[in-house]
Amino acid sequence: MLDFTLLKDRFLKKYCNFVPKILIKNLLYEYRRKSMLKEERHKVIMKEINLHNKVLSVDLGILLNVSEDTIRRDLKELSDQDRIIKVHGGAISKSLVRPFVSNNNIYAHEEKKIIASKAVTLLQNNMTLFFEGGTTILELANQLPKNMNLTIFTVSPQVAITLSDYENIHVHTIGGKLYKNAHIHVGASVINELSEIHCDICFLGVNAISIENGFTDIDWETVQVNKAMIKTAKKTVLLTISEKLNITKRYKVADLSNISYLITELDPKEKILQPYKKELIVL
Repeated sequence: MLDFTLLKDRFLKKYCNFVPKILIKNLLYEYRRKSMLKEERHKVIMKEINLHNKVLSVDLGILLNVSEDTIRRDLKELSDQDRIIKVHGGAISKSLVRPFVSNNNIYAHEEKKIIASKAVTLLQNNMTLFFEGGTTILELANQLPKNMNLTIFTVSPQVAITLSDYENIHVHTIGGKLYKNAHIHVGASVINELSEIHCDICFLGVNAISIENGFTDIDWETVQVNKAMIKTAKKTVLLTISEKLNITKRYKVADLSNISYLITELDPKEKILQPYKKELIVL
């Protein structure tokens, strides 16, 4: 952004003989106000994308109280700066579709390491597991014990590739239409295949969770796959950073009564987690 003082001097020098100075100053201050607003919008947009991995233009418009055209321009600018990936109807995080990159590009990576280390404590030898996708699930895949015998089914090609390094883990990919915005398989064929599998634990990443509305997401196809995974698992474990607590998105995945464990990076004694303890086990 141009230096405001320099910009003001240039305008005054060029137009002082034609336009009243007070009008020039007012125009420049309005320009600065709008520029600052844009910077603030970009900060909010980046936080939402980092937090939820994907955002919809219509939701951002409501959140920021601006038109969808304004949001589209903001997303294009952030995409041109290589900070996000612009997709139809919104944008997604670069770390969501490019996880094999520097750890510095993964949002809240240290918190996700803590979450993964807690999740590992639930595992026992010879279990059959479901793994969804996303950066927290990938971190869990990276932390699995090398000597443990496991069978893991996943809808994520990236998770499957990560698990391929383990000699004692049998990896099965559940194929279907590749949902490019999240790099997981979705669709009827995936749901049908999931219905024929029974596993001990299903590990899912979280887009949003609240006491009132349970586990929710913004993407319909992802929701249907998650529902199918929960249905065929003995226990379901949600992995989420605490910033996603007490948030609701448009589509319900499950009530908290259908979830066995909630794992965050926080100490279970933290105040924000106490209401959740009435519905499930918090680690």
